[in-house]
Amino acid sequence: MRIFIIGGHGTIGKTVSEYFKAKHEVIIGGRTKGDVEIDIADSKSIESALEKIGKLDAIICIAGEAKWANFDELTEEDYYIGIKSKLMGQVNLVRIGQKYLNSQGSITLSTGILADDPVVKTASAAMVNGAIHSFVRAVNLEIENGIRVNVVSLGVVEDAYKKYEAYFPGHNPVPMTKAVNAYVRSVDGRGRGEIIRHYE
Repeated sequence: MRIFIIGGHGTIGKTVSEYFKAKHEVIIGGRTKGDVEIDIADSKSIESALEKIGKLDAIICIAGEAKWANFDELTEEDYYIGIKSKLMGQVNLVRIGQKYLNSQGSITLSTGILADDPVVKTASAAMVNGAIHSFVRAVNLEIENGIRVNVVSLGVVEDAYKKYEAYFPGHNPVPMTKAVNAYVRSVDGRGRGEIIRHYE
């Protein structure tokens, strides 16, 4: 398979990329690092990157940002960071990406535990994560050409736990093998419209 992994040099992305590289042709996309430059917050950048790459069998997005801050400190513009990047960035990736996928291809998006179990300072991030879950379930009712769209929703992974431990007291870190297997299930399985959760 030809697989395009956006965010393939990140904490989770590099481990996922290593797994798929052993079996498939993998193209890495990122804002500053990778085989192809792509900023999912810019639909023109998505179109340009996919045009350069050509036909694919799978797209995996492990990218997108949202503002973390106390609710009383979040401005309207702060909310738009997550809406434009993590939410609409991934929506546009499906909207545009479907044209570059071979029949029976797949698109895997990424969210996280905040959609179901938010913590303080995540009103914006939790909001966009939950919206993506609803989008994935709905888009599978209409998307054509046998394309499957799923979303991987992880807790704090082992390799990032020290960085985020203070925000997630008492949470069990997700082993990296579980994180990788969630993406494998989406790409190699036959599920569609699934929210693949691994929270510990």
